Amino acid sequence: MTKLIESTLISADGVVDDPGEWALEYFNEEFVHEATELLNGCDAMLLGRGTYDDLSWRWPGQTGPFADAINGIRKYVFSSTLATADWNNTEILRGDVVKEVERLKDESVKNLVYFGHGQLSRTLMDAGLTDVLRMAVHPVVVGRATAQPAIGKTKLNLQTAHPRWSGVVVLTYEVLRS
Repeated sequence: MTKLIESTLISADGVVDDPGEWALEYFNEEFVHEATELLNGCDAMLLGRGTYDDLSWRWPGQTGPFADAINGIRKYVFSSTLATADWNNTEILRGDVVKEVERLKDESVKNLVYFGHGQLSRTLMDAGLTDVLRMAVHPVVVGRATAQPAIGKTKLNLQTAHPRWSGVVVLTYEVLRS
């Protein structure tokens, strides 16, 4: 059965936005290996507009295992304002997010993944569509609050806790359905 996986970079003080400002020094061989394996185990990557804007200029033209995986994977961007998607293998979806993701889950053989913990994440969590929450907790205090719209309480069951030699700890949770 296809699982929908959220993979999020988070600081020790709970910041999830702008990881390019505070997480890049932790992008090492171990990170690249794990992130590449995650993408290779998925049929597609789902993106909100903000994540698309952040990644679509950064990865095209780059090479290496992770760049090849992220550039090659099928990408679906949920946006009502994005006019065109120039990043290869990208389709803009403007319909009902929940219905579109339900359709994608039904049609997929492998898993689906999305990065970040923005509005798309909240929509998918609230709808009960996210199956796995994978949080890479970084050993850095960013020192600013992240404004997050409230979502309903979601219980989790810890599946694995994997410390990396860099000090990042990857926590993988199963999302429990009530």
